[in-house]
Amino acid sequence: MKKRIVVSLMLIVALSLTACGTGKSSANKDVLNQVSLLQGLTFGDYNGSVTAATLKEKGDIGIGTFDALNGELIMLDGVIYRAAYDGSVQKVADSETIPFANVTFFEEDSKMSLNNIASVEALKEQLNGKVKEIGDNRFYMVKIEGTFNKMQVRSELPQTQPYKPLAKVLETDQTVFNYDNIKGTIVGLYCPNYMDKLNAKGWHFHFISDDKTKGGHILELAFDSANASIDRTDEFAMILPDNDMFNNFDLSVDQSSDIKKVETGEEK
Repeated sequence: MKKRIVVSLMLIVALSLTACGTGKSSANKDVLNQVSLLQGLTFGDYNGSVTAATLKEKGDIGIGTFDALNGELIMLDGVIYRAAYDGSVQKVADSETIPFANVTFFEEDSKMSLNNIASVEALKEQLNGKVKEIGDNRFYMVKIEGTFNKMQVRSELPQTQPYKPLAKVLETDQTVFNYDNIKGTIVGLYCPNYMDKLNAKGWHFHFISDDKTKGGHILELAFDSANASIDRTDEFAMILPDNDMFNNFDLSVDQSSDIKKVETGEEK
């Protein structure tokens, strides 16, 4: 009996040491973690519900925004950056709170070369070809590194309560920046079609420059060539906010028109 107990304890210790050594289980690397619904954000719930420190425990790459809609979130290599309304970029404190984000631990499952990309739509078309090949009912995070002939990004002014719907905010408080021949990284998220009630289906892109001074949500771009690394993710987890605003939303309302406007600046 004593021998069995000793063996069991040794196995528990060994498993604990393995987990501590990696800092995260291998299973956690294959989860797309989402904070809230995009539809909640679109309605105007900009109340931060998860800290930056907590978000880092759930991934090392991702996109999102901050409490009060205070800029665009880009997570790259485990660091969270804010692309602010004035065009600046800063690292954020671990205490910063986040109302919406998607993050995962990046592991390259596939890669591809992208050539002669003249627009965001052309980029989506090439990436969609790859996604179709490897399974378009999964989640994908992509990193695209290169020099971009054209990069148009947006951010927005921080909001004050009572919060307006996101489409209304972007009519008056969106700030747009255009850069030429800029080196940097695109962080992109792909959600399959069945996610349209929880997020925006298809691709969503954020950008950060190599010198970490410029970035934002991508509206338009162009480049001659770049390399894309793709992480296929097979699991999904969500953290819902607990506040009166979110709890009382009528999420049965069709928001497809507002979501398209928010993502692209175009009307449906």
